[in-house]
Amino acid sequence: MSIPKEPRQLMINLMYLVLTAMLALNVSAEIINAFYALNRGLKTSNDIVGDSNNKLRGAIQTQAQGNAKYAPFADGATKAQSISKDFEAYIKGYYDQLVKDAGGIDPHYGDRPVRYKDKDATTNLMINNHKGEELMKKIIDTRAAFINSVPSEDRKSMEAQIPLMIDSISKDSKAKTWPEYKFKQMPVAAVLTTFSKYINDAKTSETALMNYYFNKMSIVDFKVDKFKVIISPKKSYLIKGDKFEADVALVAYNSNSNGALNASISVNGQGVTMKDGQGKYETGTSSLGKQTVNATAHLTNPFTGLSEEAKGTVDYEVGERSGTVTAEKMNVLYVGVTNPIEVSAAGVSSNTLKLSCGGCNATQKDNNHYDVTASNPGTIATLTLSGENGFSLEKKFRVKQIPSPVAKINSEPFDKPGAGGGALPSGVFAASTAMLAKLENFDFDAKCSIQSFVLVYRPRNEDPAQSNNLSGGDFNADTRRYVARAKAGDVYNFLEVKGRCPGDGVARPLGTLTYLIR
Repeated sequence: MSIPKEPRQLMINLMYLVLTAMLALNVSAEIINAFYALNRGLKTSNDIVGDSNNKLRGAIQTQAQGNAKYAPFADGATKAQSISKDFEAYIKGYYDQLVKDAGGIDPHYGDRPVRYKDKDATTNLMINNHKGEELMKKIIDTRAAFINSVPSEDRKSMEAQIPLMIDSISKDSKAKTWPEYKFKQMPVAAVLTTFSKYINDAKTSETALMNYYFNKMSIVDFKVDKFKVIISPKKSYLIKGDKFEADVALVAYNSNSNGALNASISVNGQGVTMKDGQGKYETGTSSLGKQTVNATAHLTNPFTGLSEEAKGTVDYEVGERSGTVTAEKMNVLYVGVTNPIEVSAAGVSSNTLKLSCGGCNATQKDNNHYDVTASNPGTIATLTLSGENGFSLEKKFRVKQIPSPVAKINSEPFDKPGAGGGALPSGVFAASTAMLAKLENFDFDAKCSIQSFVLVYRPRNEDPAQSNNLSGGDFNADTRRYVARAKAGDVYNFLEVKGRCPGDGVARPLGTLTYLIR
């Protein structure tokens, strides 16, 4: 089944498919009512489409009067309508016969037979009396008649626009033939709707043919009444030293169509050799800034015999190559982390850009992005960007260590800015188990750690005690014991605190911390 373009027709087709699927599951009163609602919609749609086809055919006939070149199209439209009407009359014969076999129209409803759920009537008419086979042949023949009514060169494209066809048997169906698949033990209401659907498909097929012949008449009626010069540059922004290249064409057209026409054309006073309505123009780009190209065509109008002139212009910009090598985080390279670098160059294809690194290593991620690593703080790294046509750009970056982190015990709020220390309640301080190192205001994903520290515990009115915590930031046994004794008035000094960040060869000093217990 082909897919219609009109929303109303698409909705009708979808409703028909849904109701047919529901019918296979349950013949309820609601489904039967839905079929009759769809049948009424199909009949209304058929009237609307039929009226539209009559108007379109009338327009074709009117335009063809007294003009022999349109006669084949008018004859084709007449034949298409004749095929559609013949098929509609054929289907209505089946429609009326099935209504009669189902007890005639019920006067209480007005549009449905007395035995609208009867399955035997449909089976007897379409299967036992072989009307289903005759209908299948009629549909096939009518579809072929529609397609064959157009010239042979257009039949292939027309096939997709003809919705009237025999649909294939579903893989889930037990039916052996198409008539059994469509009509065996189907209620009268469903089959009557199917008949209306076939009439709708025929009228829609007629519409496709009417549009085909109408469009053909428009093509035959082509008249050239306008001319225009088209300049199509390959690039609108050029770099000094590049060539400006453009396709130049003279277009002859009417209000609805365009077509090329050979003519004598000059660009900025330079003649252009034309072939098949097009030519090539080239010029140097020694000057910077905005440039304008003027094209002029001289021709004789083939319809009026008069000499005519047509003009066209195009502007383009000439600039110089430039490039950038930018550190995406900060204007330095840090040791121990990956430094993302973005590169670009105006007028140079990104596919040709390459970044090399002196005093560092560069790994390419895509055309414009690199990851750069450095290992020698205090030095200068040189990044060189190169590209097509000899482009080269050099930029230097300072290589630095990661900034020193701040230290604090882990019972303090770690997201609080600044180093630890100060007055703390005894309960908070006694709950601490380690010394931590935090990088602040640093955009890279890097973590530092505590390497060692010395704790001097000064209890109030007692002698001081010392713990050398030399194996990381976690408190050793002596440190944990002293911290657990915390009470108001005690003082804790964390001395010689040392930490290490990525890229550090040795631990770095992080200062001292003093806590007063309250």
